[in-house]
Order: sequence, then C-alpha cells, then structure tokens
Amino acid sequence: MFPSFDFPSFDDLISDAVVLALPMRVRFRGIMTREALLVRGPAGWGEFAPFVEYDDDEASQWLLAGIEAAWLGPPPALRHAVPVNATVPAIDASAVPQLLERFPGARTAKVKVAEKGQSLAQDVARVNEVRRHIPNVRVDANGGWSVDEAITALRAITEDGELEYAEQPCASVEELVSVRAAGTGVRIAADESIRRAEDPLRVVRAGGADVAVVKVPPLGGMRAVVALSAQLADYGVPVVVSSALDTAVGMSAGLAAAAALPRLPFACGLGTGGLFVRDIAVTGAAVDGALSVGAVEPDPVLLETLAAPADRRDWWLERARRCHRILGSRDLPNFV
Repeated sequence: MFPSFDFPSFDDLISDAVVLALPMRVRFRGIMTREALLVRGPAGWGEFAPFVEYDDDEASQWLLAGIEAAWLGPPPALRHAVPVNATVPAIDASAVPQLLERFPGARTAKVKVAEKGQSLAQDVARVNEVRRHIPNVRVDANGGWSVDEAITALRAITEDGELEYAEQPCASVEELVSVRAAGTGVRIAADESIRRAEDPLRVVRAGGADVAVVKVPPLGGMRAVVALSAQLADYGVPVVVSSALDTAVGMSAGLAAAAALPRLPFACGLGTGGLFVRDIAVTGAAVDGALSVGAVEPDPVLLETLAAPADRRDWWLERARRCHRILGSRDLPNFV
C-alpha cells in the first residue's frame, strides 16, 4: 500500500511539531475548540488530531495518516478540484441561512440530526430550511437512532423532499441492514461502521450500506482510502471522502485522497473549514461548490496565534509518543 520510506523516529516526528487550538463558529461534536498536532516531514505537513475520547490504539491510525502526508505526500491525482458539501451542525433552523454563507456555491448539504436533547421536529425544520437554499440534502445521525426511530425519522424528513442519503442512522451493522430493508426509499450510508470497524467491508457484505463514507485519518492515510475504495467498487458501493473536522492541513489530505479516486459520484464532506473562526492557512474558497487540490503551507503567524496552551501541547505530545510506540510494534507493510 505504501512505497518504502524511512519510518521517522519520534524525535524526528516532533522536531517541528506544533499543537493548535482552533476556535469554532458553532458547537460541533460537543466542542467549541478543535485541537490538533501538526508535524512536518520531507514531503510537507501532516496532521494528528484524533478526538480526545479515542483510545491510543484507534488514535494511532490518525498518526499513521499524518506521517504518510508529511513523509510521503499524496498519491497521484486524477482531478484538480473536488466537489464538496456544506456541513450544517445541529443548530436551530433560524441559524441555517447565516451558516450556509460559509459555503459559497455548494449544491449539496449534510445536515446533522438525532442530536441528544433535540426533537425530530427540530430535525425536520432544520432540513427543510436547508432545502430552501441548497437543492441536494443528506442527513447524518451519527448512529443516534434505533431502527424504529430511524424509519420514522426518514419518512418524516422525506415528506417535504428527497434525501440524497442518510449517513449512519443507527449504530450497528445489523440495525443498518434492518433500516435499509425497511423500504424508506432513502439510501443508507455507512460511516462509523466502516472507519471504526476491524473489518470495514463487513457492513457492505451484510447489505447494510448503499454508500461508504470514508475519512483519511481513521483509516490510516490517503493510500488506505484509495485501496478501500477499490475494494468497495467490487460491491458496487461508491465512496464519499469526508472530513474528521480537520485543519487546512488535514483537509488537504482528504482532498488529495478524493482526487486520486477513479469515480466520485457524490460531493465530498471536505468543506468543514468554514466551521472554524480561523484556520492555520488561508486557502482558496470553493468555486462552483468545489475545492482545489494542493498542498497547504501553514502561515507562521497563524501557527503562533493559534498555538495551544503549554499543558495541552504536553498532553498531545505524550499522546503522539504512545501512538508512535504502537505503530512501531505493528507489522506495517512496505515500511522500512
């Protein structure tokens, strides 16, 4: 999967490391500040930013992705721009128009639903408000519904318009199979059932997914995404490359992975940079709903301005040390 290269020592890995704290415009995944560790290698910059609740074994995949980006760079590109969707958190419907201004030209939007403490009526109102501005809408429940709740919700949400697909409506593979078989008329997309599974193809083999949502960091890198996409194509399942709330550096890896795929029938979830108050690089805005593919060079001033406090820097460096140790104990093909 990987060309041969010298796997970096931990000292080499962190020699130019920067730990960041990026303020967000709206709450997303329960946070208002996104922390990330950036590393620099011979091929450029890479990102290590697993969410804080992930254990070291899972987080080590994210470190592998960052090392690939910084030490190998991207796989060969087949396109120069990637269509992206707007991302709408579980906000009040009244806040949707202002949020969508952050996604110029987007023709697809992913809307978060099934938020704890919110009602189905709020989900329907949010989706319908998005429909007033953007023609193609998909929803993401992050596994928050039961089978019965998912079926009820999808029927309610589609009363006033179609959905492109519903992403991870339920948590388990078996539940996804049941929802998909229920005849709601909505495609089912798997996210967590792929990126957080020991066997990412299990949900597809079981008949639980029409679409696969994949993310570069949890799968271990851009080349891993390309390889998995080829396997999914054998089952007739298309891929949507999505963000893990990445900084501009991590987003460039997602765009590179999407650019390397032979087929890209859906807009990708790689437009979440608009959720940050400030990012670590000034990147080009979307043109006609698409983002350009290319390397990102962080702005030194922004790296300093957005640096995390010393205690958080220490926390991330120690976490990276533990994950580097895990990677060193694994049999990683073609690493020398």
